Amino acid sequence: MSLRLGDIAPNFKAQTTEGEIDFYEYLGSSWGVLYSHPADFTPVCTTELGRTAALKAEFDKRNVKVIALSVDPLPSHKEWVKDIEETQHVSLNFPIIADENRKIAEMYDMIHPNATEKVTVRTVFVLDPDKKSA
Repeated sequence: MSLRLGDIAPNFKAQTTEGEIDFYEYLGSSWGVLYSHPADFTPVCTTELGRTAALKAEFDKRNVKVIALSVDPLPSHKEWVKDIEETQHVSLNFPIIADENRKIAEMYDMIHPNATEKVTVRTVFVLDPDKKSA
């Protein structure tokens, strides 16, 4: 299933670097940005997450909550957070979803059929307060 503009984003529960979340509860009445990364510790992904964290005040002004995802396990994410904070000089202020079983990645069609089945492709979903893809 592909999420298209105007579609309601599927809800899910997941383990994250900030504990278990219910996606809809996490978003509340905010706009949301859900984005995926191929793997922990990759240089581009590390700088993207660091830059996103640095922009927290701007996201807050616009009532936007950010959440990231990769199919790497939670212990790897927790080590990666330390690396992001050290190398990017920020405090990571949003959760990273550990989607080891690829359930969310598959639900949101983040796995490209011609790519390795273990890696999520770079995907960004912008959701309005009604949980619709915008």
